[in-house]
Amino acid sequence: MSETGQNALTAERVREWLVEKVAYRLDVSTDRIDVNQYFDEFDLDSTEALVLSGELENWLGFELETTALWYHPTIAELSEYIVEVRDGNAA
Repeated sequence: MSETGQNALTAERVREWLVEKVAYRLDVSTDRIDVNQYFDEFDLDSTEALVLSGELENWLGFELETTALWYHPTIAELSEYIVEVRDGNAA
């Protein structure tokens, strides 16, 4: 099924989703989240990171490999990678 309009999965939509979720977990406004900051610098504990990863996979509708956050350690990088995976262009 092709995604169109507002439902299209773009790197921008993934970034926005991740920023909202990280901001919520840290109890800060979304404008305080730097998409180029490393995930491990957000002070999320391992349980919060696992929950976030699960929520992301549920939202996306597909599973990411366990190393995705290791090789794409920022919101900006992970967002681009997710779209590449969905499009079948990931290396």
